[in-house]
Amino acid sequence: MTNPATHRDAARHAFYERISTQNLTPLWLSLANLVTPEPRSPCQPAAWRFADIRAAMMEAGGLISAKEAERRVLVLENPGLRGQSKITTDLYAGVQLVLPGEVAPAHRHTQSALRFVLEGTGAHTTVNGERTIMHEGDFIITPPWAWHDHGNESPDPVFWLDGLDIPLVQFLDASFMQHHQEDEQPLTRPVGDAEARFGANLLPVDHKGKGGTSPVFNYPFARTREALEHMRKASEWDPCHGLKMRYTNPATGQHAMATIGTFVQLLPRGFVTAAYRATDATVFAPIEGKGRSIIGDDFVVEWQKRDIFVVPSWKHVRHEAEDDAVLFSFSDRPVQEALHLFREDRGNA
Repeated sequence: MTNPATHRDAARHAFYERISTQNLTPLWLSLANLVTPEPRSPCQPAAWRFADIRAAMMEAGGLISAKEAERRVLVLENPGLRGQSKITTDLYAGVQLVLPGEVAPAHRHTQSALRFVLEGTGAHTTVNGERTIMHEGDFIITPPWAWHDHGNESPDPVFWLDGLDIPLVQFLDASFMQHHQEDEQPLTRPVGDAEARFGANLLPVDHKGKGGTSPVFNYPFARTREALEHMRKASEWDPCHGLKMRYTNPATGQHAMATIGTFVQLLPRGFVTAAYRATDATVFAPIEGKGRSIIGDDFVVEWQKRDIFVVPSWKHVRHEAEDDAVLFSFSDRPVQEALHLFREDRGNA
């Protein structure tokens, strides 16, 4: 006598095989993996020491020029996403080197990019005809489809952290790129024009504030650090973040970039944060001080200036500052907020 369960399973299997030829598949076989009770990300906690990156970058500098490479960058690949050029599931990160006298040729692309200067002063980035000088700790934006090139007229190598929304744009099938006919685009605006026009509590009289990328494309660290130091005097420390601020578009008050949220936080010496988790996987880059961060149950990062580490989505993180520390970070929070997906858990804080 045929077992009813065996007969049912055989009938189901035959049904699945038959509809597969019509490019159909049953949702009930995959629903539990598609709609999960909590985020299940292949992104893993990870950390990179700048000393190691720097040594590898200098070796690369002897092997290939900035012009040959177009962008001499070592990609920071998340160990759970190897081979995909991703540091989180929808963001890219790498460290770029420009040696004295070099030019990284002009191009433009639909991907948005940030630069956070890790070491060196005196190199420059030109964005849509305006040049800005790069200093350690500066946060610089390349808006989507903006011409940009980099050069280094200083006597020392310059390193910066690149953050781009490459995986997101790739997922949306919206990638375009174009090379400029010249290695360095023509300068059409004076240095400091964007900051004067948009970053001095002034706006052009007819400016229509819309969403998108900030019209200010260099946020100097000297000014950011001064602001943090002034705010320290109030002694208003968030238990999860210390003193954490987000970079904004001065024309709208929204995030400085449409797809990437950028943040800076001050942790005073000895400060230990409460456990915190959020849905936006976050890349951290300390620019001052040293300390440690505990991610999840047991992943411990001992960090110092210029190191880089990543906290995956919905993983608890606690920071402990041995010295006064300043951390730059970025995530996909603007996208999550726009889609009403962002969620955070502050525990008992």
